[in-house]
Amino acid sequence: METPQITELLSEFKFNLYQRSLHPELFNIYRSRQFFQGDYEVILWVTGCSHVVSVFHKADCLTEVICHPNQMLPTRGLIERFPFRGEKSHACRWSEGLGYMMNFQVDSMSVNLYRQTHGELVKMSKKRGIFVPYPQWTRTDLVPFSLIDYEAHHSELHIHTFHAFPEQSTIIKTQSLFTMKK
Repeated sequence: METPQITELLSEFKFNLYQRSLHPELFNIYRSRQFFQGDYEVILWVTGCSHVVSVFHKADCLTEVICHPNQMLPTRGLIERFPFRGEKSHACRWSEGLGYMMNFQVDSMSVNLYRQTHGELVKMSKKRGIFVPYPQWTRTDLVPFSLIDYEAHHSELHIHTFHAFPEQSTIIKTQSLFTMKK
């Protein structure tokens, strides 16, 4: 993905929720992390100012995908799809054992506020989370980046993501909560 594509398509980014895992060959994965917590498994992929989060619990799987509109994605297993405009909340219980809630927000800021927020997020990334900068996609002194911060508890997974677009002074933020019951 190049800077002009990000510039043109930012308003068309999509939130997708699947009841299945997705194949890694569908994405350019810049960084990944996989871990087990309690009786669930998590796979996190940073996919270029976007992300994929898959949570496996017993026989169930939910996958959250944030991507640009040109990303080729299957329709099989798609539960929800929303455009990234303003703020949106959604909740569902996929099964008796796996629940999901999310909130996303597109924050377009003044240049000064964006610069301050960008700096605070970069500083936070040095202490926690998965941080991927994309210096190849910038024409300014601020670099686009993705940050996935997470807290894994025995029966809950909290995910906070930030995808920064300096040329638009915009940050896409998501908060997701996966809950597991025995």
